[in-house]
Amino acid sequence: MSHETSPVAEALASRRSPRQKLFILALGSVGVVYGDIGTSPLYAFREALKPIAHDGVTASEVIGLISLMIWALTIIVTFKYVLFLLRADNEGEGGTLSLLALLMKSAGRYTSILMFMGLIGAALFLGDAMITPALSVLSAVEGLKHVAPQSADFIVPIAVVILIFVFAIQSRGTGAVSVFFGPITAVWFLVMALGGLYHIADDLSIFAAFNPWHAVSFLMREGFLGVIVLGAVFLTVTGAEALYADLGHFGRRPIQWAWFALVFPALVLNYLGQGAMILKHPEAASDPFYLMFPEWALLPVVILATFATIIASQAVITGAFSLVRQAIHLGFLPRMNILFTSETQTGQIYLPSVNALLLVGVLGLVVTFRSSEALATAYGISVTGAMVVTTIMAYQFVRSRWRWSVLLSVALLLPLLLLELVFLGANLLKVHDGGYIPVLFAAAFTLAMWTWRRGTKILFNKTRHADIPLTSFIASIEKKSEHAPVSVPGTAIFLTGDPLSTPAALLHNLKHNHVLHERVLILTIRTVATPRATEEERYTVEKLSDRFSRIELRFGFMETQNVSRMLAKVRRSGLKFDIMTTSFYLGRRKLVADAKSGMPYWQDRLFIAMANAATDPSDYFRLPANRVVELGSQVII
Repeated sequence: MSHETSPVAEALASRRSPRQKLFILALGSVGVVYGDIGTSPLYAFREALKPIAHDGVTASEVIGLISLMIWALTIIVTFKYVLFLLRADNEGEGGTLSLLALLMKSAGRYTSILMFMGLIGAALFLGDAMITPALSVLSAVEGLKHVAPQSADFIVPIAVVILIFVFAIQSRGTGAVSVFFGPITAVWFLVMALGGLYHIADDLSIFAAFNPWHAVSFLMREGFLGVIVLGAVFLTVTGAEALYADLGHFGRRPIQWAWFALVFPALVLNYLGQGAMILKHPEAASDPFYLMFPEWALLPVVILATFATIIASQAVITGAFSLVRQAIHLGFLPRMNILFTSETQTGQIYLPSVNALLLVGVLGLVVTFRSSEALATAYGISVTGAMVVTTIMAYQFVRSRWRWSVLLSVALLLPLLLLELVFLGANLLKVHDGGYIPVLFAAAFTLAMWTWRRGTKILFNKTRHADIPLTSFIASIEKKSEHAPVSVPGTAIFLTGDPLSTPAALLHNLKHNHVLHERVLILTIRTVATPRATEEERYTVEKLSDRFSRIELRFGFMETQNVSRMLAKVRRSGLKFDIMTTSFYLGRRKLVADAKSGMPYWQDRLFIAMANAATDPSDYFRLPANRVVELGSQVII
């Protein structure tokens, strides 16, 4: 789920010293990696105060809340993500599906469990990609109420317009403006830090929040109410998954430097300042973030907050694009139209169908909930769920890849898992207040990916029974007989998912046209479990006979599967064929539902609908448009 920096930023970095490159990458990570977590102060403390503010708040309650927030940032973000998970990478790449691809190679009997957990983690992230833009932009625009109280009725329309604009520009790419994301977000963190510093002097007793005992005693004292508060406290760490997801782009050191040098101090100072202000002015609990700033600074802060939330939304949206591309390549989703918005950066992609789905979901959330206060209750379940999944998968990682003992693995990860399960339980209490929204989103996405995975496996097994082994076909077709097909000049390339069986398109072409090209290439495309395939494993060519050869092209799950470009490399390696006299043959299947397919009828219909909506393989694999021939068949599934 990595995002690419702009060509401008890369060009600047390429001419700098190692320290300057580190600074530029760290600054870039501030905009992309920390955009989401940087908007949490807008609403996190406000929402955490509400369950206990009905009879007024005491000093011990405020200090306990701030202590909970500081230690949540310290334990979950700093220890788990910044110091630990950033080292658990798949050849430099991070994220749920990247980790899943790595673990699948050594999962053994746990393969199915890990796969299902990976699907859930990916689905939860996609649900988060809908809620984050809606909540962030609403919370920023709501600051207008303090600047111009009469604007309250226009907040939702303004948020809708901003969000439509954000999604509308996705097709144009963000390379030209992404160079400004880091500096703008850095200014946002500095402004938050200054706002916090300005109010810390209101009550210096707020520094007691650094003592974790205040967090523990708050939970012990409040009982069940404290569990409810935890659901809001967790809002302080939303966006932490982006740390891991963007590892492959920025690298571990820049992300860590950005956290310790700017992001963590700014967040802590801001929360301390909000707490100190409430200790002195309890009436400010209705909106402590914006009320931190003097009246003359409110409008600039609202504008800056809006830009920060737009940047955070942009990072989540492009992260969803990257995750869906990984899911497609790993076989969890059907092929979708992937457009590239940069001539130099393959990570700058645009998926029209995903963009449209996210836009509908985000606008639906804004119009339905109409305020960040109402939407905040729906937030948290998807994020905590994704974190729990990541922690469980991290256990398998340290056991299988780092060879840690069970004792050491449990000692490190069990406390984290228990803490995250407590947060998850606290968020699940909000299901009836809107928390069902991310649960429904995640369930729908998980169901879709599971259905596609299951359906493609059933389809493969069903068609395999009728397949003819390729070696047997070659032996029979090359026997001299009066029924031998007519040999025509040129090269025919038949795409197939099973290199050992005769492609259906080849059999149909022979059956209906009674011809066989003088050179026949059986082409299979594989996705390896690494982000990018090495040059040594890019392709293999196997000569089966004078006429037939078998080619296997391999791509990493982060790469564009450009078959035409890869075949040019194959030609340069010695396999001679003229691309201008080459035809690509694809088999197109019409799927018909069957009650005995092995799936429930509704799931069968869902799989067929997904298959029909898949992007044409000639477009997806970048085949020459005027050299493709499609031959259809009907399969009952």
